[in-house]
Amino acid sequence: MIFEIDNIELYFKNKRILNGIYLKAETGKVTSLLGSNGSGKSCLLNIAFGTLNAKYSHTRIDHKPLLRPLYATQLAAFLPQYNFTPNHAKVKSLFKLFNIKWIDFTTEFTEFKIYKNKSINTLSGGERRIIEIYLILKKDAKIILLDEPFNGVAPLYIKKLQTLITEEKQYKAIVLTDHRYAEVIAVSDTIYLIKNGCSKLIENLSELEDYNYLSNKQLQHDLN
Repeated sequence: MIFEIDNIELYFKNKRILNGIYLKAETGKVTSLLGSNGSGKSCLLNIAFGTLNAKYSHTRIDHKPLLRPLYATQLAAFLPQYNFTPNHAKVKSLFKLFNIKWIDFTTEFTEFKIYKNKSINTLSGGERRIIEIYLILKKDAKIILLDEPFNGVAPLYIKKLQTLITEEKQYKAIVLTDHRYAEVIAVSDTIYLIKNGCSKLIENLSELEDYNYLSNKQLQHDLN
C-alpha cells in the first residue's frame, strides 16, 4: 500500500505553519519526519490522520484520491503524543479491546507480567507509553502513525521498540516522528526534514547538517 499526502497548507491565526508539504509512505518501509520543535511535525501527522483540518491537502491511497478522513477508513492507527488509554482501564482489558494477545506482549516484555490486572494509570509514564505503542503497532491496520513514540521510554525498551517497528513494517506503512533523531534514523528507510513549512526528502544524512537541523559533526558523534 502506498500512502501519499501533498499540497498541504496550514495556518494558525494567519501564521503559516506548513506549505508545500509532500509525504509518501509505503508498506515495507519506515518513513520518518525530522524537524525542530514547532516545525509542524505533529500537525502533519494529525492532518494525515484527519484529526486536524488544513486549508489545503490532498491525500491518496495507491494513487487514488482519498475523499474522507483516514481515521474513518479503518486503514490506519495513530499514536498521539498524549496518553489515549482511559486512566482506569485494566491493562488486560485494553489488550482484549485491541484483540491483541497478552502472552505475545509479555514474551517480549517479560517485566510487564505483573501489570495484567492493574489499571493503566498505576504504571509509570514510560511503561504506559510502551503498552500504548505496542497496541498501536500490533493493531490490524495498514498505516501506522507514531508521534513521539520514544519520549519518556528507557533506552533498554527503545531497542525493543525499534525491533518491533522493524518487524511490523513488513506488513504496514509506518510513519513516525520523534525528537530523538538518532533512534529515529536507526529504524528509518525514508526521512523527510520539515523546515520553513516545507518537506525535504533527505537522500544523504549529511544533508541534516547542511540544512542546519544538526550542528557540524553532531550526526557522526551521536550515531557512533
